[in-house]
Amino acid sequence: MRHGPAAKLILALIVTCLPAAADHPRAQHLGSVRWQIDSPWFGGFSGIDMSRDGTHMTVVSDTAILLRARLERRDGAITAIVADKPVHLKSAVGKKLRGKFADSEGLAIARDGTIHVSFEGVARVARYDRPDSRAEVLPRPAAFRQLPHNGALEALAIDAAGHLYTLPESGRDRDGAIPVFRWNGRAWSVPFTLPPRGRFLPVGADFGPDGRLYVLERAFNPPFGFRARLRRWTITPRGPTNEETLLQTATGTHDNLEGVAIWRDDAGRLRATMVSDDNFFALQRTELVEYALPD
Repeated sequence: MRHGPAAKLILALIVTCLPAAADHPRAQHLGSVRWQIDSPWFGGFSGIDMSRDGTHMTVVSDTAILLRARLERRDGAITAIVADKPVHLKSAVGKKLRGKFADSEGLAIARDGTIHVSFEGVARVARYDRPDSRAEVLPRPAAFRQLPHNGALEALAIDAAGHLYTLPESGRDRDGAIPVFRWNGRAWSVPFTLPPRGRFLPVGADFGPDGRLYVLERAFNPPFGFRARLRRWTITPRGPTNEETLLQTATGTHDNLEGVAIWRDDAGRLRATMVSDDNFFALQRTELVEYALPD
């Protein structure tokens, strides 16, 4: 999600010293690490994918930059982030993505390493064999073309069968529900919807090693900052069941969390690793935030 000049003016009023209210008791905060690389391309990270052991990650920014990094840990906590060289994603004809075509938001990597990215400016999902490959753009259904320009395909996830699921940030169906679009390798469908709750909007998604769908949501409370919420569902042939709210933060607890990855640590605990989008704005920050989740 990108903010215009008016939103940036509001963000300039963020009070960074606000006391944080207690997070939802079902999730335990394990740590937050600020991440900074002194380069113009760094920032705006909206999607994240983690290795099964939590030692490597891939992130994508909303300027079509894909970056891989190694995470050094001590007793499970992140102590250092060692980044590879950034890669600028390409179009189907091999040119670097620019302008409204470069607003990449969601990231899902298949077991064979195939990279999938969802885009917001021109709503679509693209497939990459390698980070430097040309894009293979999946068919764009009419519903994608009708999504709001700054509220389209923020979240992307892939299940154990290799099916892709993408959610719009602010697009809703006729009943006001959040549509979930699924790509089964041949066509898009809307197998189910999710219920919106309050002012939170979906910005990230992942299928955990437990097979459940996790959705990260974000709310902006001017002038004080952002709130985050993490919900999950069991997906059945008849639709989503067992909705749980695992995390709901107070305003200002973290920055603008937009990407989420679910994995298991060495102790067998479910972990959520989230990344914030700093909007390339000096008063915001890029951070990695980790929570332990209940089974």
